[in-house]
Amino acid sequence: MKLVAVFCSVLFIFCSASAQTTSVPAYLDPSKPIQIRVNDLISRMTLEEKAEQLNHLNTGIPRLNVKAWGGWNQTLHGVWSKQPTTLFPAPIAMGATWDPSLIQSITGAMSDEARALYNINADGPRSKHGLVFRSPVINLSRDPRWGRIQEVFSEDPYLTGRMGVAYVKGLQGNDPHYLKVAATVKHFAVYNVETNRQHLSAAVDERNLIEYWLPQWKVVITEGHAQSVMASYNAINGTPDAVNHYLLTDILRGKWHFDGFVTDDLGGVNLLVTGHHITEDPVEATARAIQAGCDSDDAQFETNIPLAVKSGRLPIADVNRALARVLTVGFRLGAFDPPTENPYTKIPASVIRSNEHLQLSLQTALESMTLLTNHHNFLPIKKENLKRVAVIGPAGDINYETGNYYGKPARKISPFQGLKDALGAGVDVEYEQGTGFVEPADPAAITRAANLARKSDVAILFLGTNLSIEAEGRDRRDLNLPGAQKQLMEAVYAANPKTVLVLMNAGPLAVTWANDHLPAILDAWYPGESGGTAIAQVLLGDYNPGGHLPYTIYASLDGVPPQNEYDVSKGFTYLYFKGIPLYAFGHGLSYTQFKFSDLKLTRATTSTVGHVEVSFDVQNTGGREGAEVAQMYVHQLKSNVVQPIKSLRGFERVQLAPGETKHITLSLEVSQLSYYDVTTHKFTVAPGTFEVMIGASSDDIRLRAQLKVY
Repeated sequence: MKLVAVFCSVLFIFCSASAQTTSVPAYLDPSKPIQIRVNDLISRMTLEEKAEQLNHLNTGIPRLNVKAWGGWNQTLHGVWSKQPTTLFPAPIAMGATWDPSLIQSITGAMSDEARALYNINADGPRSKHGLVFRSPVINLSRDPRWGRIQEVFSEDPYLTGRMGVAYVKGLQGNDPHYLKVAATVKHFAVYNVETNRQHLSAAVDERNLIEYWLPQWKVVITEGHAQSVMASYNAINGTPDAVNHYLLTDILRGKWHFDGFVTDDLGGVNLLVTGHHITEDPVEATARAIQAGCDSDDAQFETNIPLAVKSGRLPIADVNRALARVLTVGFRLGAFDPPTENPYTKIPASVIRSNEHLQLSLQTALESMTLLTNHHNFLPIKKENLKRVAVIGPAGDINYETGNYYGKPARKISPFQGLKDALGAGVDVEYEQGTGFVEPADPAAITRAANLARKSDVAILFLGTNLSIEAEGRDRRDLNLPGAQKQLMEAVYAANPKTVLVLMNAGPLAVTWANDHLPAILDAWYPGESGGTAIAQVLLGDYNPGGHLPYTIYASLDGVPPQNEYDVSKGFTYLYFKGIPLYAFGHGLSYTQFKFSDLKLTRATTSTVGHVEVSFDVQNTGGREGAEVAQMYVHQLKSNVVQPIKSLRGFERVQLAPGETKHITLSLEVSQLSYYDVTTHKFTVAPGTFEVMIGASSDDIRLRAQLKVY
């Protein structure tokens, strides 16, 4: 019996040891809490492996069965890949839709394609596709000359915030346990100038920073729960954003409780040495960035973290903290779990460029179309009166711009092709370029274009910009049509007064001459791969345009402060611009008419807390179906501090049949009437009388009511 007992004891010890050696490590056990899994994984990593994991282009850790999952990926308006994906209109066009639910559908489609590409191990722009995507861009188009307006949603923090939340929610998915992909909101913060962008310091006072530059960031973090934030190249008041502890730690994590990770813009930590010159030592730059709250970088971190730790300049605890933030997002993505656990691993490659996604791209282009002028109801063009149509301009054919951060489009339906398809064989549609985007005038080419216009029933001019004019690293110097485009426009109009201008641009263009002379102007933005189809449907009346401007179009730069003035109250945007714009923020016409009526507030007097329901009716009084964007603005009638002329505080896009009325209710939180008090360092609602305004744009107010706050 004793021998049997000893044998059993030895067998038990052997079996227990064998079980321990074959058991699943905690970090690979999906049943355990993420924090335990993260800590377990970190405990098994060498210093060099930790540093490598904080390089966003790392290749994983084969010995620990950790594969690469982050990557350098983009979904600005379509997944940037080495294989074709669905190309959507540029974000500024998305902003013109004023339709957050549509934006969430778009990014849901993009993230489906992104996950599918990851599932099939496809090649991205710089590596195999990962699951962290460097979108959306939620900077503000404060200055009309800024080269990256195509990438953003609006000049307004409120509109940008609503679009940003929708974008992030669609991208990250709605599974209760897993993220579909992780969104990286960028560029944090006060990034708005391309010239010298890697060296400049934005001088911003506290009120402007908190009240104008940061509100959309707060809502995208606290409501959208974005999992990653990118620190921008610039400095704020002398402190580069990549080492800005106040920005990355005090505000982002302390006040907003951000629980994801911070990365710098590409090469941002290296620029601390070569651009901002805060130190001559790249190892010191790495240590300072991590300690300020920047958790991820490129090769700089991988190289310099071990050196910083071994030299005593960076505690290993700080490295582990940054690593835990990064890895936590990876675990939320399911990157360490068996594929059977994660529903997103089952998204097939067939979703990429599916018919549903292509139709969504077209729908987005349609909703973004913004009718700026339409004298004497010149549009829509009556098909039955057409025998010959002249398509003229550098953006009229296949060379129209689709925007940056996207691979080569699988197709582009040009305006020329879109009109030919829509009008059919019975109408002669001809094209003349007339001029390039930026080239000097070619008199012979302009003459050919004018001659085509002269012999046509209608001439349609397609003018605008491309990446050689406004882009990352390139601001505009003025708001004019570039090159010889205005000269072409004047010649075509002289040949045929029945000339429509279609703008295809990102930043605002001061088309004052066109506004004074041409019968109609349509802004089509950078409309994605189905742009020509969408434009033809709008021009010919098959779709009623309902887009509204997400920024102010100035008549000129008169009254607009210089780019290096970051105090918005000096005259930037509809909030503070005291001149008369060419087209106001929120402006957009329709082929039908809308009546606003019956404005009611649930209370006329309120304390400085709580909310008020603002309700009113919108009726389509015209003869065709259409969309209107009802906009709510507020303004304090008397104030001891400088306040905006009016501030957007709510909106709703509504689709109405002829004669149909919709009752709209918008919630106005009393806190939305506040301003940032630099003495208390808090938002404050000053008692007084506020005007609540409802309208079709910031300068087309239809209804007004007063709200007294005590």
